[in-house]
Amino acid sequence: MTLPLSTTEAVSSLEQYSDVVSWINDTLDTSEEGNEANFPASTELTELDERITQLLATLDIACEDTSSQLERTIDDVSRSVPRLTYDLHFMKDSAMTLQVSLEKVLQKSKEVVPDSTSAALEHLRHLDMIKERMEATRDALKEAESWSSLELEVTSLLGERNYAKAAERLSEASRSMIVFHNTPEYEPRRALMVNLQNQLEASLSSALVAAINSQDVALCRNYFSIFSHIQRESEFRNYYNASRRESIVSLWNGVSLVDCESPPCATPSEPFTEFLSRFYAAFLSLINSERVSIPAIFPDPALTLSALISSILSSLQPTFSQRLSSLSSHYGEATLPQLITALQVTEEFAASVDKVVDKLNNALSSSALDGTGPDTPLNPRSQRRRSIRMSISWRAGASLPSAPSKALFADGMEWNQELFQPFLDFQTDYGLLERRFLDSALHKIISGDEKIPDADRPRLLREKVVEVAAVAEESLTRCTAFTHGYGSVGLVLALDNFFQSFIDVWTADIRLETRNSASQSKHPSSSDDFSDMDYSPQDWSDFQLLLHLLSSARVVYERLLAFEGKLRSSLVQTAIRFRLASDDPFNSFIAPSRGESQQLEQSTLNSADLHSLLTSVEADKQSRDSTLQSSRHIQIPVSAPEPLLVEGRKAVFTFANSCQVALQGTILSPLHKHLALYPSLPLWNAPGDPKTKHTMTTNDLQMPYFSLSPSDTVQRVAEGLLNLPRLFEVYADDDALAFSLHTLPHVDTEALKGLTEQISSEAFSQSTHVRRSSLSWAKPASLDADTVSSTWLSSLGHSLLEHFTTTILPSIPFLSPAGAAQLTSDVEYLSNIVRAINVEFPELDRWRELTALDDEEGKQRLSDAGDDDYVLKLVARLRRWER
Repeated sequence: MTLPLSTTEAVSSLEQYSDVVSWINDTLDTSEEGNEANFPASTELTELDERITQLLATLDIACEDTSSQLERTIDDVSRSVPRLTYDLHFMKDSAMTLQVSLEKVLQKSKEVVPDSTSAALEHLRHLDMIKERMEATRDALKEAESWSSLELEVTSLLGERNYAKAAERLSEASRSMIVFHNTPEYEPRRALMVNLQNQLEASLSSALVAAINSQDVALCRNYFSIFSHIQRESEFRNYYNASRRESIVSLWNGVSLVDCESPPCATPSEPFTEFLSRFYAAFLSLINSERVSIPAIFPDPALTLSALISSILSSLQPTFSQRLSSLSSHYGEATLPQLITALQVTEEFAASVDKVVDKLNNALSSSALDGTGPDTPLNPRSQRRRSIRMSISWRAGASLPSAPSKALFADGMEWNQELFQPFLDFQTDYGLLERRFLDSALHKIISGDEKIPDADRPRLLREKVVEVAAVAEESLTRCTAFTHGYGSVGLVLALDNFFQSFIDVWTADIRLETRNSASQSKHPSSSDDFSDMDYSPQDWSDFQLLLHLLSSARVVYERLLAFEGKLRSSLVQTAIRFRLASDDPFNSFIAPSRGESQQLEQSTLNSADLHSLLTSVEADKQSRDSTLQSSRHIQIPVSAPEPLLVEGRKAVFTFANSCQVALQGTILSPLHKHLALYPSLPLWNAPGDPKTKHTMTTNDLQMPYFSLSPSDTVQRVAEGLLNLPRLFEVYADDDALAFSLHTLPHVDTEALKGLTEQISSEAFSQSTHVRRSSLSWAKPASLDADTVSSTWLSSLGHSLLEHFTTTILPSIPFLSPAGAAQLTSDVEYLSNIVRAINVEFPELDRWRELTALDDEEGKQRLSDAGDDDYVLKLVARLRRWER
């Protein structure tokens, strides 16, 4: 079996198609039709393989012929180009010589012809012009004379129902209206013309509506011709659209919905989204039927079908926008999923309509190429574009439609934009809608948590964060489905607020109030192990609870980082789609529908913030991929990108800080109890002055002078501080204490950051390779247990000393010289103790220095000091020094 296409025919037929796939399908279908009668029962796959093999052979020969012709053409051009300059110069000289010769011949001809002959010729030319103008005047007068019988003729034709003849008569009369332009008779004749056209339209209206309803295509085409003759084509389209849309509009206007405003005295029957699917199904059924009828009636089927769809959409009452507003009011904060469902159903409908329009245009193009279409030429807008890829096989003399301009490419798509216009306001407010939906979901997640026992709250937090992450992941799908990535900025802000709100609720619940008895019995063994540390069972219960909450905070943070990685991957995919659409705006659209893509592109969602966000995440992805590629050979640490959920991370660290502060309060609570009575000790009012030298007599014994011992309170506090390392030996390996060390009070964050980076660098240098398949960003290396313990001990020491110097010492009412000496001894002893746990507190040394001064030195120091010495003022108040 051979294909009925020669090499030339194959190439010629290929030029008629905009893409190769359609040409291959049509060529193979043609071959199959030609052999159906001879081989009705042959195996299809074998025949298809033979046809494809022969088609490939034909295309190979065509390619070789084209290549040979192209080589010959290039050789001919190469040989001709060197002579081109000489030929052009020769042609220029010849043309100038010819011009001079013609001027001489013209001058000689004028000299030969006598003056009488020239005058006779001029007179003949004048007479010919008069004749032409008189004939034109005669024709115009005949047209004007026919107006006297126009009304009678048209009326009689209408009475005879000869509508076509009446339309032709009115068309002829309309062409002669220009004769009466700028004359007094123009307006009366124009009024007569309009009146007769109205009569003709009124006579045809009933029959036209009946023909449209009965789908009598031949009669409708005849009526369309009549309306076109009287320049009332738009009225015919209005009649047609009004008749065809009646059933669809009635379906929309008369429906009763449970979640939208319904007609009076109607019982709601179904939700809006279910009705919308049924409505679009009926709508699409009408469009499919019109795909057959409209080409037989109208000369521009694609534009006519688009106008019909737009007419239906504009005739809906209540409008689509009003229905969506009612839907939003009914569902409130939960309206976003309903809007997404409605949009997806609408997008499916638009895609189905686009397929119908494509079939219509393909059928019309095939009819035009085959010469079997209607007599009326096709509109250039509906003709298929010739692919630019076929330009190499363009032949001289070929006549194919050229590629349309961008303006023509968008024609006939008004219905598409009108269909998606009601959704645009909601898409623009996506960020607000998403935030409201997430707030509602968060309220459902945290409702009922008040009844949970305190001991179970850490477990509850870990469970709740899983639910929160699941809800947040659903928002990624909602953003893509509803805004196709244009709402990414609003999505990030809504998610950031969502995580922040969730964590803030838990931060507000951290209290240092007394726990219930059930919590007290959870850890009886702990109090036995540390019975000498003055901790009550309540303190141990609080300690365990806060430690578990801090561990849960670490879990929350890891969940947040994992979700942020998914969010970043989603944004990278969005950025890639945007870049592809920008590189090929004709063939690549961000939204499924071209009209929706244009609306979103022109909306406020397409902002500089959006492009900055997408550019940054894509640049981070490319930078990380490049680093990972380089790290195969050179060990390079992979740095983390800028965080997306900034407020969410801050909320986690705030929660961790609240847990840390509460935990420190629990750890230091025995020491705070000891210090609570410290300002009211009688030591501060003790008489005498240890620094005053005693007068010796002959009978007195010489006693050695010893420095004062620290008070019992300070000794107990010092013992508590020295027992803290023993406490951390048990819990230092707990990951909870190592989490968020930078939020601990009185911690040098820069030094801690440098230590963390050093440990991360050392850990990376010890690795032999970097796993390329990992999609998550590198996590910071964990600090060792000794570093964690020392950091906590330093923070605890600073917190205790801050409490001691800012709350306890200023509460002492008075210091006698002996009391000052005792306070100096206490402060010096406490300073030595805290140095044992690597705590330096300059303010404590300042108190020791000032309390050791006698009255004269203190008064002198006070008179020389400025007003900004806070500690000196306090000591002066306690010692009753005066300026």
